[in-house]
Amino acid sequence: MVMKPMVKVVIYSMLSVAAVVWLLPVLWVVISSLKTNSDLYSFPPKLWPQPVTFEHFKEAFSKGDFGLYFMNSTIVTVSSTLLLLLINSMAGFALAKYRFRGSAIILIAFVSTLMIPIEVIMIPIFKVLSALGLYNSLLAIIIPPAATPTGVFLMRQYLLSVPDELLEAARMDGAGEWKIYWSIILPIAKPILAVLAIFSFMWRWDDFVWPLIAISDPSKYTIQLALSNFIGEYNVDWGSLLAMSVITMLPVLIVFMVFQRYFVSGMITSGMKG
Repeated sequence: MVMKPMVKVVIYSMLSVAAVVWLLPVLWVVISSLKTNSDLYSFPPKLWPQPVTFEHFKEAFSKGDFGLYFMNSTIVTVSSTLLLLLINSMAGFALAKYRFRGSAIILIAFVSTLMIPIEVIMIPIFKVLSALGLYNSLLAIIIPPAATPTGVFLMRQYLLSVPDELLEAARMDGAGEWKIYWSIILPIAKPILAVLAIFSFMWRWDDFVWPLIAISDPSKYTIQLALSNFIGEYNVDWGSLLAMSVITMLPVLIVFMVFQRYFVSGMITSGMKG
């Protein structure tokens, strides 16, 4: 069905307005981070900084060891994302391509955990990590989200579209299961792996509540915890807070731009078969 030109204009206009509304708070944060203190607190607010200044960025870096916080966030986010991709892809491969008793029950059990709020399981996870001696370590942030029901389900749905004949042909050629996984499954699953990588990176980089629970040593703070240092008991250093908020947006934006060409195809294909 061919869409009429007028319908296209209406749809694109609505999408453009929605995009502007969604991006307006982000643009306001970016613009405000470039304002002087007088412009930042002026009323009525000025739409554009006059003059443009980077003093808030300099102050933010001088007030805290943000190189260490960025390194901690990078280690946690990258490690957790790689671990998630490995475990979820293996679990999705097994549930999609192996026939064994109880596979449907396992899948239902995975998906049903989506109905459990994360707040309900935070205390049990905390007790397990404490018993293992992992409290107040970066591993306490990396390990818990290493496998997610959403990731397993999306991976399983995507791999259902891979022909079984392709895997059987590889087995006839003498390929083992690990060879099939590394040489066939992972290359084919690049789109859905990119989707999971974007989601995982975004969730881990922006996570605040769980690191706040699992970490008490300031030297192991992630960047989101470090942002709370700008909130004092009686006032907030809005200039530095806005500047560092802008910087924390950049890694997620870069990751999305790198993987975005796989994003749509991965999301569409993962829901094609049941």
